Amino acid sequence: MTWGPPTFINATMAPAILNDKEWIAADSHASSPFRDRVYVTWTRYVFNPSTGAYVQSPIFFVYSTDGGESFSDPVSIVGNVLYDQGSRPVVGPDGTVYVFWEGSARLASLNSIWVVKSTDGGLSWSRPVAVSTVMDIIPIANTAFRVNSFPAAAAAPNGDLYVAWSSLVSDSTGGLCPSRTNTGCHAAALYSRSLNGGATWSAPALVFPALDASNRVADGYPITQPDGTTLTAPAARRVDTFFPGVAISPSGRVYTSAYAADVVSPWQVCATPATPTAVGRINCLALGNYVHNARLDYAVSNLTTGVTNVVSTHPINSRIGFGGGFFGDYTDLAAGSDDAFHALWTDSNNRQTVGWWYGFEFVPTVTIQQDVVTASGRF
Repeated sequence: MTWGPPTFINATMAPAILNDKEWIAADSHASSPFRDRVYVTWTRYVFNPSTGAYVQSPIFFVYSTDGGESFSDPVSIVGNVLYDQGSRPVVGPDGTVYVFWEGSARLASLNSIWVVKSTDGGLSWSRPVAVSTVMDIIPIANTAFRVNSFPAAAAAPNGDLYVAWSSLVSDSTGGLCPSRTNTGCHAAALYSRSLNGGATWSAPALVFPALDASNRVADGYPITQPDGTTLTAPAARRVDTFFPGVAISPSGRVYTSAYAADVVSPWQVCATPATPTAVGRINCLALGNYVHNARLDYAVSNLTTGVTNVVSTHPINSRIGFGGGFFGDYTDLAAGSDDAFHALWTDSNNRQTVGWWYGFEFVPTVTIQQDVVTASGRF
């Protein structure tokens, strides 16, 4: 209901330092010797102060023993794996802290998913362990938003660890794509499991085997272009799955989730948007050609039972009213004590009437925004 003032962590005025992609976890385990300790990780981008060139981006860490009133001094926890992003702290039932991220050492040809752990509440850290190599995904075919391969992770009540990420995989072999391309490859949500505190990891497995083996559904084709030509359905393409989440209930039920680009349909672009740019997102003065547009569903899988359900109500159009590079960076998943999952994603299916839009007044206009959407269930 009420909040105290913010606590600054690693406040910096240095123009060559950028703190990014922070994440937080708390130790809520009754048997943990570090119960109620709060852990925060983030990426510290370091640039050359003279040229502005990128130098490195290690993962930094702090902890709090007083509920966030104060924090320890920031420390790098990645050893020589200095080119990183997308960290995720996780606390095991015995109070062990694990931090997962995507990154690489200096001479690596590919990124990997990495993990380090601390058994003393964040005072000292293990050497980094590589979970798996990754072929970073690129923008999903027929979309306009950015994506990444950052990991999501969770610890089970028995101490087992699960981590999920997305990688470009070959349509023909199922192994890593030989290069960053959407030709002959697709994005697949993968996961790995550790039974020994992160020392070793299982081979990456598909989060959604059935979705991964299927092709997108083409809907709305053929369609006539303004110039009289015809846009026909694109060639068959495997379903892309990306932005995974992982959550585990107190009884050990393991849920995973991700977007699935499982539909492709025509979308007529705006050739002449009104000005300024913000107004042009909902006021198009002249329509242009149709393009192929991948639509998204949000899927949840129970790894314990092998059951997968699509929890979104209608394929999501990520292009409508879209004017930036972000769509769903912060999707996630949680699990309750009743074994129910609670999924969170970005959706665009809710129509609403706006009178003001990005500081501009309109005659009340029906439009579609990017909305935060949730769904809960148990299976």
